[in-house]
Amino acid sequence: MKTTALTETHQELGAKMVPFAGYMMPVSYEGVTVEHETVRKALGVFDVSHMGEFLIEGPKALELIQKVTSNDAAKLEVGMAQYSCLPNEKGGIVDDLIIYRVKEEVYLLVVNASNIEKDWEHIARYNNDIGAGMKNISEAYSLLAIQGPKAVEAMQSLTSVDLSEIKFYRFVVADFAEIPHVIISATGYTGSGGFEIYCKNEEVKQVWDKVLKAGAEYGIKPIGLAARDTLRLEMGYCLYGNDIDDSTSPLEAGLGWITKFTKDDFVNKAGLELQKKEGVTRKLVAFELNERGIPRQGYPILDKEENEIGQVTSGTMSPSLGKGIGLGYVPTSHSASGSAIKIRIRKNAVDASIVKLPFYKS
Repeated sequence: MKTTALTETHQELGAKMVPFAGYMMPVSYEGVTVEHETVRKALGVFDVSHMGEFLIEGPKALELIQKVTSNDAAKLEVGMAQYSCLPNEKGGIVDDLIIYRVKEEVYLLVVNASNIEKDWEHIARYNNDIGAGMKNISEAYSLLAIQGPKAVEAMQSLTSVDLSEIKFYRFVVADFAEIPHVIISATGYTGSGGFEIYCKNEEVKQVWDKVLKAGAEYGIKPIGLAARDTLRLEMGYCLYGNDIDDSTSPLEAGLGWITKFTKDDFVNKAGLELQKKEGVTRKLVAFELNERGIPRQGYPILDKEENEIGQVTSGTMSPSLGKGIGLGYVPTSHSASGSAIKIRIRKNAVDASIVKLPFYKS
């Protein structure tokens, strides 16, 4: 198992460590509900240094990115970020990712930890004909997510830039926690606002310590991956390996908004255009339980007559709503908001309703 630069720090803080995507990661410190509510109401800091980072550079950088991703990266100006995905040749998704335009001909791609090697090989294969510069810097960089409604005021003392001026999906390269050059990005996976900080491994302990010190009076706490999952699910954010994978199309997953057919050719553009024209046969839907119960990945989704029509891809007890929530694929004919369904939880068929996202509205 790999470790992050902060593994010993998490152990000293009493974190429960578990294997995740090839890394030993903190899953919780005090407990999911406490940590979840801390992020929703105040401020939390996550170590997500297991994520992968690729630099795509040079005059051919944009051409490569446009070829392998679904969104239109030509719209990115320096200082802007974009959510996108890597379509595969068969209609599925290699990975979802965030693209940062760092300089005129320098882009940073941030990919999921479990897919670093797969993504690199996929992009490199298409780069054989294009010739952009590629660097895998995943092993050298750390990533902290400082998330919650108090992030701006709590972290302002650590930087000379006005954090309130950094708009959503924008970033700056600036001083932070006495480190001269880090990426401060107004992004996150929680739906509660905040920033993500990219720095070198040798700098992250200093950043972590100063973040906790600056945030102390605002109630900051270290947060584990279990609460990260409940937070993202309340927003309906897809998790690779659960809600999207090599067999799910971006159109089925509700990611048509990051699939831009107006740009030049990209991987499987023709196939996805045909799917859009003909219509998808299944959709990823959100549901809430109407009775007590906790839906989990793999549980059957049933129609009103209790015929199985799909499976839960992500499910949990929502700490914010106090009810079971989840995502799953169902036939398009059963996907309308307000539709009554059931979730098979052990021997019981529990009543549920399809709802619009997000589950949690701040």
